[in-house]
Amino acid sequence: MSRAAQDALSGTALSVFRLNGQFLGVSEELAAPAGLTAAWWQVLGAVLPEPLPVAGIARAMGITRQSVQRIADLLVHRGLAAYAPNPAHRRAKLLGPTAEGRAAIARIEPGHADLAARLLHELGGQDAFDETVRVLRRLSAALDAVAAEPGADPAE
Repeated sequence: MSRAAQDALSGTALSVFRLNGQFLGVSEELAAPAGLTAAWWQVLGAVLPEPLPVAGIARAMGITRQSVQRIADLLVHRGLAAYAPNPAHRRAKLLGPTAEGRAAIARIEPGHADLAARLLHELGGQDAFDETVRVLRRLSAALDAVAAEPGADPAE
């Protein structure tokens, strides 16, 4: 592997770590007025389109099932989400938002829309924003592919 590739990997990792911290910070600020944390918002957001099992949420978010399980249980305890039977798997219940959970997410919408508009402007328009999303998804898919080949030599 070339030194340039190693430097690019290091630069990418450091940038993504910083970006993750930035997103977590701004997410905490956006979620707080709705009575949520960034993590609660993340899990509720994952199940807004359709109920999912905890393992499915964890896969989609790239975190451990145990972390999602703790958050899911808290959301259920606070009435923001509910478990439902899963016809595909008797023991892996589906998590879905309650009306109260959807209302909490809706309270975040104005701040979310404002942040999106400011980022759109800062990035230089919708095409640039869309390209940013494509590049990040491509990087994520590439890491998935590399991780799926544990015996592969990354230098080849």
